[in-house]
Amino acid sequence: MPTISVFYGILIQMFWQEHAPPHFHALYGEFEALIDIRTFEVIRGFFPRRALLLVKEWATLHQNELMEDWKLCETRQSPHKIPPLE
Repeated sequence: MPTISVFYGILIQMFWQEHAPPHFHALYGEFEALIDIRTFEVIRGFFPRRALLLVKEWATLHQNELMEDWKLCETRQSPHKIPPLE
C-alpha cells in the first residue's frame, strides 16, 4: 500500500484497488482508520482523538491533492506523495 505522507508517527496510505467513497487510510501504532476525503469523518476503524485531530488538520490542508490521488488510484496509477504536517 503506497504511503503518501508520514508525520508525527502517523502514516497516510492510499490503495489503488479501493472502493467509494473517496478515502485514505491513517495508521498510528495499532490503530487504523479509513477517513472520508470529502468530510474527514471516520468511515471505519478507530483513531485516538489527538492523532485524529492532526490527521484532519493535514487533510484539510491537502484536500485537493487527496482527491487528485484518489482519481489516480481509480485509474490504477500510483498516488503522489503529499507533504507532511509541520
